[in-house]
This record gives sequence, structure tokens and C-alpha cells, in this order.
Amino acid sequence: MLCPYCDYPETKVLDSRKLQNGRVIRRRRECLHCRQRFSTKESIQILQLTVIKRNGDKEEYRPEKIKQSLSIATNKRLKKHQLDDLIRKVEGEIFAKGKKQIESKKIGEIILRRLQKMDEVSYLRYASVFKSFGSGRRFVKEVGKI
Repeated sequence: MLCPYCDYPETKVLDSRKLQNGRVIRRRRECLHCRQRFSTKESIQILQLTVIKRNGDKEEYRPEKIKQSLSIATNKRLKKHQLDDLIRKVEGEIFAKGKKQIESKKIGEIILRRLQKMDEVSYLRYASVFKSFGSGRRFVKEVGKI
């Protein structure tokens, strides 16, 4: 680990703490040259996953897209820790499949299934975009399923 202050290549770890239920480790470090202290975070880096979009285009998996869409759908309905937990569970299910490619439709279905159990209003908000409700009738039909 290079020191961010002097670029010296050796540091010592002063303290380590688990974050996000052990999925991230925060380390407090000290440069052996300039004695400046700084923090780093280590997290699991998932190997490349390609998402196949509805139109057939392919793009690299970006977790921030899931976080953004869920933040909009759950707008103040779930607490931050509930949202973070939901995202971890969705990603865990995606990566548990062990595939290098996944359709965006499959990701949306996983999200819908988990959201429906947590919050019906958030589920409807997400479903209205994911399923492209074109009319109020389709929305009412979806409400009837709940």
C-alpha cells in the first residue's frame, strides 16, 4: 500500500475493523517513512460480470445502478441499513449463480421478489418501471396481485 502523502511503499496496520457485516474491512495505517496516518477499506471485488440488456447490448455489471434504482423506488420507505442489506442480498443471489453473464431481466426479477416481501409500495414503484406499465389498468392489475 503506497502512502498517499509521500508514496512510500511500506505502511503498518494500526487497527482493523469489520464493516457491513464483515463484507468490508477498514484498516487504519501509518506510513513507515513520514508517519502520516490514513485509512483504507478492503472489500471483495467480484470478478467480471456482464449484464445483457433487453435490447441485446452488453455492459459491465455496475452495482451503483442497482443502488440508484432501489433508492428511487424505496424513497424514504426503507432505512439505510435495510436498503444496504437488500442490495447485499440481491448481489449475493446474482453472484451465487456463478455465471459470467446475466440478463438485466433476471436482476429485475430478483429485486422484485425481494422487494415484495419488504415493502409493497416500493415493490409497486419498482415494478411500474421494470414492467413498463403503460396504463393505470396495468398498475391496478399489479396491485390486485398483492
